[in-house]
Amino acid sequence: MHKLPCLGSAPPLSAPLSSAPLLSTPLPSTTLSSITLIAVALMAAAPAQARVLVVQPGADAQERLQTALIDAKTGDTVRLSAGRFALGDGLSLDVAGVTVAGAGPGRTILDFTGQKGEGEGLLITASNVLVRDLAVENARGNGIKSKGSDGISFVNLRVEWTGGPKASNGAYGVYPVASQHVLIDRVFVRGASDAGIYVGQSQQIIVRGNRAEGNVAGIEIENSYYADVHDNVATGNTGGILVFDLPDLPQQGGHGVRLFHNQVVANNLPNFAGKGNIVASVPPGTGVMVMANRDIHVFDNDIGGNNGNGVMIVAYPRSFTDVNYNPLPRAIMVRDNRYAGNGGKPAFPGGVEIAGALGGTLPPVMWDGVTGYTIPGGGGATADAGVMVSDGPMVNLNLKMQGAPPTAAQPALAAKATATLPEPPLVVLPAAQEARAARTAAR
Repeated sequence: MHKLPCLGSAPPLSAPLSSAPLLSTPLPSTTLSSITLIAVALMAAAPAQARVLVVQPGADAQERLQTALIDAKTGDTVRLSAGRFALGDGLSLDVAGVTVAGAGPGRTILDFTGQKGEGEGLLITASNVLVRDLAVENARGNGIKSKGSDGISFVNLRVEWTGGPKASNGAYGVYPVASQHVLIDRVFVRGASDAGIYVGQSQQIIVRGNRAEGNVAGIEIENSYYADVHDNVATGNTGGILVFDLPDLPQQGGHGVRLFHNQVVANNLPNFAGKGNIVASVPPGTGVMVMANRDIHVFDNDIGGNNGNGVMIVAYPRSFTDVNYNPLPRAIMVRDNRYAGNGGKPAFPGGVEIAGALGGTLPPVMWDGVTGYTIPGGGGATADAGVMVSDGPMVNLNLKMQGAPPTAAQPALAAKATATLPEPPLVVLPAAQEARAARTAAR
């Protein structure tokens, strides 16, 4: 219990009320209004006592957990005890400043095997939310999704589809979209039919210390601005790390992404994405794939054991009608990576033939060589900045125009770049957001 501070001298409790000074004249109404406004402001500024709402597994876990998420106020923690929560429907949180915490990803498990709907396991539509120390299994849709959130943090989580790779698995494990100040830290995802860790149409992003395996794409940054993706392991996926930009979305023109200090190893899983999905076109054996973005730096990564390309740089391959869309990769820098054992069994169309023409193995880096496209309903356009690779070597397919078939390729080894490109800035999240994640690490 907190003691009230001493605010100057005061008469003893035994003093008669008449000893207290009295106002000889009433205060003006304007003064009374000012006092009232000040009192209201002080009451509004005073933070409510943060609460911990504890939810145990067992009967009626769905109702009790969702009720806690509805009842939570800013500053509260919804604490899930150890155990398996059998849930028949998705959960949602729309209160800002709430922490949802379990006892650890191996101890607190949200089990959606019996989920009736097709939505997320947990949907978050509020800002400054932290989800930590729990697991989500077998969600019918995405594992955990945030939308329109500023300051969303996913820390020390496991999201998994336990039945192996299937097209019927949920698309995304951890899925922030249309959000900013995004932190994904120490998350394990396996079995997503699109991307294990996916960040879409967002800004100011850090993806660090995660492990993605057994997904179609391990980690994907799509139509996003300014992301640092570092110290992750992407292994056993169809493609390890993807940086895409797609047409017909509210936010496009993805740029400012740095991929560094990652291990991108043995991503050779057969593609199990649903038909029509853009990642269904990702060939098994892809390490890093950059498509239609600008200002992307790939450096200081260990990239090995991928049957296809260690790094693949390509234009968007499909036809499109969005006049504002640029399908070309621009200002791409690939440098100082370490490659081993890539390119021995390429699975993309024409890959075997290209490898054969180059001695039987693909070089570590491949660029499709597309430098021009046709604006829908208009004229032609070209890339405003090039592709620079100082490690490698790199093969340039010289396809020239967007949409050209692989059969038009004229592969040639490209000279190593001697110049460099300006590196995107370091992503710095709000100090309070980082502090909450650090406290989690110390628990």
